[in-house]
Amino acid sequence: MAAAKGTTPAVELEVGPHTVRVTNPDRVYFPKTGWTKLDLVNYYLRVGDGIVRALYERPCMMHRFPEGLAGDKVHQKRVPHGAPPWLETVRVTFPRWNRTADELCVTELASVIWAVQMSTVEFHPWNSRRADTEVPDEWRIDLDPMPQCDFATVRRVAHVAQEVLADLGATGFPKTSGGKGLHIYVRIVPEWGFQDVRRAALAFAREVERRAGGDVTTTWWRKDREPDVVFVDYNQNARDHTIASAYSVRGVPDGTVSTPILWDEIDDVLPGDFTIATVPPRFAEKGDLHAAIDDTAYRLDQLLEWAERDERAGHETPEVGEPDDG
Repeated sequence: MAAAKGTTPAVELEVGPHTVRVTNPDRVYFPKTGWTKLDLVNYYLRVGDGIVRALYERPCMMHRFPEGLAGDKVHQKRVPHGAPPWLETVRVTFPRWNRTADELCVTELASVIWAVQMSTVEFHPWNSRRADTEVPDEWRIDLDPMPQCDFATVRRVAHVAQEVLADLGATGFPKTSGGKGLHIYVRIVPEWGFQDVRRAALAFAREVERRAGGDVTTTWWRKDREPDVVFVDYNQNARDHTIASAYSVRGVPDGTVSTPILWDEIDDVLPGDFTIATVPPRFAEKGDLHAAIDDTAYRLDQLLEWAERDERAGHETPEVGEPDDG
């Protein structure tokens, strides 16, 4: 069947053992740069090992842009009907609404490319895996700058976080957020539920706050935070809270990428350095800088002791249901 007038024929790609059909390959997804849907597909193909490692066996929300960035964004949890039979999913529950969802569960690169075919730009995985979605194996440290906070401050806070991690005997794996902040991921032993992981993350954030000389806040309400500090957003460890994975493109005009970096790069990099265009050659040269993240899992015992100390001192953990940044 011939393509309709004015459209570009679909492209069929062999991705591992599967064929993925990409329709509308020339649709412009990033109007500022002219990058197309096929450019986005080719980006994910070129960082394949990295994006699969970042998403592997995790429930994953897809941030879709059916008309590109010029159109609306859709936050999609459920894999739609008509997905190929080889696509893997994981069922998660949402007790508050008494519902379930079969979310994307990436185990191979073809699943990523299928999602891009379905107009996914950003991948937002849970910090737990399908073996037990209620027990996280990843602790996420989100350094979120307030509106008047410069990136030099984010860098200083990252080094304080690294110092606290070293005191705990843990290794963190930093990455840019694709926005104005930094993320640090730590692989943890999957023995604690979301509530305790969040308590541990808050205890860590408070220790960073103590050492950071006024550069950090853990104040819950956004309106009560100073505008030029970094909020260490421990709530990213709450159940069903997700952030863009390593190697996920962000749905912003410049097509920035949440990109793994080395600790000794923090003082030199800028978030805008990493885009759909620049990350693939960097990946080809350096490989996946998070490749060793699964080698060692750390325990949260010390952090939970800190949490108990803080709670005895009257520093309660805010309820998850209360809003932070929306």
